[in-house]
Amino acid sequence: MTSGRERAYEFLKDTVLSDPEMQGRFVSEQDVADRVGVSRTPIREALLLLAAEDLVQLVPQKGAYVAPVSGRQVAELMELRGMVERHAAERVLAAGTAPIAEMRAAVRRQRELRGAQDAREFIDVDRRFHAALVAATGNEMLTKMYEGLRARQVRVGVVALFRSAGRQDAVLREHDAIVAALDAGDVEATAKAVSAHLEATLRVLLAA
Repeated sequence: MTSGRERAYEFLKDTVLSDPEMQGRFVSEQDVADRVGVSRTPIREALLLLAAEDLVQLVPQKGAYVAPVSGRQVAELMELRGMVERHAAERVLAAGTAPIAEMRAAVRRQRELRGAQDAREFIDVDRRFHAALVAATGNEMLTKMYEGLRARQVRVGVVALFRSAGRQDAVLREHDAIVAALDAGDVEATAKAVSAHLEATLRVLLAA
Protein backbone atom coordinates (compact mmCIF):
# COMPACT_ATOMS: atom_id res chain seq x y z
CA MET A 1 0.00 0.00 0.00
CA THR A 2 1.32 3.46 -0.90
CA SER A 3 2.26 5.56 2.12
CA GLY A 4 1.06 9.10 2.74
CA ARG A 5 4.55 10.41 2.12
CA GLU A 6 4.77 8.62 -1.22
CA ARG A 7 1.38 9.93 -2.31
CA ALA A 8 2.32 13.44 -1.24
CA TYR A 9 5.66 13.18 -3.06
CA GLU A 10 4.06 12.07 -6.32
CA PHE A 11 1.32 14.72 -6.09
CA LEU A 12 3.81 17.50 -5.40
CA LYS A 13 6.17 16.35 -8.13
CA ASP A 14 3.58 15.68 -10.83
CA THR A 15 0.93 18.30 -10.08
CA VAL A 16 2.18 21.17 -7.95
CA LEU A 17 5.72 21.56 -9.29
CA SER A 18 4.61 21.17 -12.91
CA ASP A 19 2.21 24.11 -12.58
CA PRO A 20 3.81 27.22 -14.20
CA GLU A 21 1.85 29.43 -11.81
CA MET A 22 3.74 27.91 -8.87
CA GLN A 23 7.06 29.32 -10.03
CA GLY A 24 8.23 31.94 -7.56
CA ARG A 25 5.69 30.90 -4.93
CA PHE A 26 5.65 29.00 -1.65
CA VAL A 27 3.89 25.65 -1.34
CA SER A 28 0.91 25.64 1.02
CA GLU A 29 1.38 22.53 3.14
CA GLN A 30 -2.22 22.62 4.34
CA ASP A 31 -3.62 22.98 0.83
CA VAL A 32 -1.58 20.02 -0.41
CA ALA A 33 -2.55 17.98 2.67
CA ASP A 34 -6.22 18.64 1.99
CA ARG A 35 -5.90 17.72 -1.69
CA VAL A 36 -3.94 14.52 -1.03
CA GLY A 37 -6.01 13.55 2.02
CA VAL A 38 -3.18 13.24 4.54
CA SER A 39 -1.84 15.19 7.50
CA ARG A 40 0.85 17.82 7.12
CA THR A 41 3.58 15.48 8.41
CA PRO A 42 3.79 13.39 5.19
CA ILE A 43 3.76 16.65 3.22
CA ARG A 44 6.79 17.92 5.12
CA GLU A 45 8.55 14.58 4.63
CA ALA A 46 7.85 14.72 0.90
CA LEU A 47 9.12 18.29 0.69
CA LEU A 48 12.38 17.20 2.34
CA LEU A 49 12.81 14.61 -0.42
CA LEU A 50 12.09 17.20 -3.11
CA ALA A 51 14.53 19.64 -1.53
CA ALA A 52 17.21 16.92 -1.69
CA GLU A 53 16.50 16.71 -5.43
CA ASP A 54 16.79 20.50 -5.69
CA LEU A 55 13.19 20.80 -6.87
CA VAL A 56 12.17 23.10 -3.99
CA GLN A 57 14.07 25.33 -1.59
CA LEU A 58 13.27 25.09 2.12
CA VAL A 59 13.26 28.59 3.64
CA PRO A 60 13.25 28.82 7.48
CA GLN A 61 9.97 30.19 8.91
CA LYS A 62 8.44 30.34 5.42
CA GLY A 63 8.35 26.83 3.98
CA ALA A 64 9.04 25.31 0.59
CA TYR A 65 9.75 27.77 -2.21
CA VAL A 66 9.42 26.84 -5.89
CA ALA A 67 12.15 28.83 -7.56
CA PRO A 68 11.65 29.83 -11.20
CA VAL A 69 13.63 27.64 -13.60
CA SER A 70 16.67 29.58 -14.77
CA GLY A 71 17.92 29.77 -18.34
CA ARG A 72 21.01 27.87 -17.34
CA GLN A 73 18.96 25.05 -15.79
CA VAL A 74 16.83 24.78 -18.93
CA ALA A 75 19.91 24.66 -21.16
CA GLU A 76 21.54 22.01 -18.98
CA LEU A 77 18.36 19.92 -18.95
CA MET A 78 18.11 19.99 -22.73
CA GLU A 79 21.80 19.15 -23.09
CA LEU A 80 21.44 16.15 -20.78
CA ARG A 81 18.27 14.97 -22.50
CA GLY A 82 19.95 15.25 -25.88
CA MET A 83 22.89 13.13 -24.77
CA VAL A 84 20.64 10.43 -23.31
CA GLU A 85 18.07 10.34 -26.12
CA ARG A 86 20.60 10.30 -28.98
CA HIS A 87 22.47 7.48 -27.24
CA ALA A 88 19.18 5.63 -26.72
CA ALA A 89 18.30 5.99 -30.40
CA GLU A 90 21.64 4.54 -31.44
CA ARG A 91 21.24 1.63 -29.02
CA VAL A 92 17.68 0.68 -29.98
CA LEU A 93 18.41 0.87 -33.71
CA ALA A 94 21.45 -1.35 -33.30
CA ALA A 95 19.42 -3.84 -31.25
CA GLY A 96 16.27 -3.65 -33.36
CA THR A 97 14.17 -2.64 -30.35
CA ALA A 98 12.97 0.82 -31.43
CA PRO A 99 9.51 1.31 -29.82
CA ILE A 100 7.88 2.63 -33.00
CA ALA A 101 4.33 1.54 -32.15
CA GLU A 102 4.45 2.99 -28.64
CA MET A 103 5.87 6.29 -29.82
CA ARG A 104 3.34 6.57 -32.65
CA ALA A 105 0.55 5.90 -30.16
CA ALA A 106 1.85 8.77 -28.03
CA VAL A 107 1.82 11.11 -31.03
CA ARG A 108 -1.75 10.07 -31.86
CA ARG A 109 -2.80 10.84 -28.30
CA GLN A 110 -1.11 14.24 -28.49
CA ARG A 111 -3.07 15.00 -31.67
CA GLU A 112 -6.27 14.21 -29.79
CA LEU A 113 -5.20 16.61 -27.02
CA ARG A 114 -4.18 19.39 -29.40
CA GLY A 115 -5.87 22.64 -28.48
CA ALA A 116 -7.13 21.36 -25.12
CA GLN A 117 -7.19 23.84 -22.27
CA ASP A 118 -5.11 21.61 -20.01
CA ALA A 119 -1.57 21.53 -21.38
CA ARG A 120 -0.48 19.24 -18.56
CA GLU A 121 -1.71 16.00 -20.18
CA PHE A 122 -0.24 16.94 -23.57
CA ILE A 123 3.16 17.34 -21.92
CA ASP A 124 2.77 14.19 -19.85
CA VAL A 125 2.23 12.24 -23.08
CA ASP A 126 5.22 14.09 -24.53
CA ARG A 127 7.34 12.83 -21.65
CA ARG A 128 6.09 9.27 -22.21
CA PHE A 129 7.03 9.55 -25.90
CA HIS A 130 10.66 10.25 -25.01
CA ALA A 131 10.76 7.89 -22.03
CA ALA A 132 9.66 5.01 -24.26
CA LEU A 133 12.76 5.52 -26.40
CA VAL A 134 15.08 5.44 -23.39
CA ALA A 135 13.34 2.46 -21.77
CA ALA A 136 13.68 0.48 -25.00
CA THR A 137 17.46 0.36 -24.49
CA GLY A 138 16.90 -2.15 -21.70
CA ASN A 139 19.39 -0.24 -19.55
CA GLU A 140 17.64 0.00 -16.19
CA MET A 141 20.11 2.47 -14.67
CA LEU A 142 19.84 4.79 -17.66
CA THR A 143 16.05 4.55 -17.61
CA LYS A 144 15.90 5.32 -13.88
CA MET A 145 18.22 8.28 -14.28
CA TYR A 146 16.07 9.63 -17.14
CA GLU A 147 12.91 9.10 -15.08
CA GLY A 148 14.48 11.34 -12.44
CA LEU A 149 14.19 14.23 -14.90
CA ARG A 150 10.40 13.80 -15.12
CA ALA A 151 9.31 16.73 -12.95
CA ARG A 152 11.69 19.13 -14.69
CA GLN A 153 10.63 17.90 -18.14
CA VAL A 154 6.95 18.38 -17.43
CA ARG A 155 7.51 21.75 -15.81
CA VAL A 156 9.51 23.28 -18.66
CA GLY A 157 7.30 21.62 -21.26
CA VAL A 158 4.16 23.25 -19.90
CA VAL A 159 5.93 26.61 -19.75
CA ALA A 160 6.98 26.20 -23.41
CA LEU A 161 3.38 25.63 -24.48
CA PHE A 162 2.24 28.72 -22.58
CA ARG A 163 4.91 30.85 -24.24
CA SER A 164 4.30 29.77 -27.83
CA ALA A 165 0.80 29.53 -29.28
CA GLY A 166 1.91 27.23 -32.10
CA ARG A 167 4.15 25.00 -30.02
CA GLN A 168 1.77 22.02 -29.96
CA ASP A 169 1.71 21.79 -33.75
CA ALA A 170 5.49 22.15 -33.87
CA VAL A 171 5.93 19.38 -31.29
CA LEU A 172 3.77 17.05 -33.36
CA ARG A 173 5.85 17.72 -36.47
CA GLU A 174 9.08 17.21 -34.54
CA HIS A 175 7.85 13.97 -33.00
CA ASP A 176 6.76 12.71 -36.42
CA ALA A 177 10.27 13.40 -37.71
CA ILE A 178 11.84 11.42 -34.86
CA VAL A 179 9.56 8.42 -35.41
CA ALA A 180 10.06 8.51 -39.19
CA ALA A 181 13.85 8.48 -38.78
CA LEU A 182 13.67 5.61 -36.29
CA ASP A 183 11.35 3.67 -38.58
CA ALA A 184 13.82 4.15 -41.41
CA GLY A 185 16.61 2.81 -39.21
CA ASP A 186 18.65 5.96 -39.81
CA VAL A 187 20.80 6.72 -36.77
CA GLU A 188 22.11 10.04 -38.06
CA ALA A 189 18.68 11.31 -39.07
CA THR A 190 17.22 10.27 -35.71
CA ALA A 191 19.97 12.10 -33.82
CA LYS A 192 19.37 15.22 -35.89
CA ALA A 193 15.60 15.01 -35.33
CA VAL A 194 16.05 14.64 -31.57
CA SER A 195 18.48 17.59 -31.48
CA ALA A 196 16.20 19.78 -33.59
CA HIS A 197 13.25 19.03 -31.28
CA LEU A 198 15.14 19.84 -28.09
CA GLU A 199 16.77 22.93 -29.59
CA ALA A 200 13.35 24.25 -30.67
CA THR A 201 12.01 23.79 -27.15
CA LEU A 202 15.07 25.53 -25.73
CA ARG A 203 14.60 28.53 -28.03
CA VAL A 204 11.00 28.93 -26.91
CA LEU A 205 11.95 28.71 -23.25
CA LEU A 206 14.77 31.24 -23.53
CA ALA A 207 12.73 33.71 -25.58
CA ALA A 208 11.24 35.35 -22.48
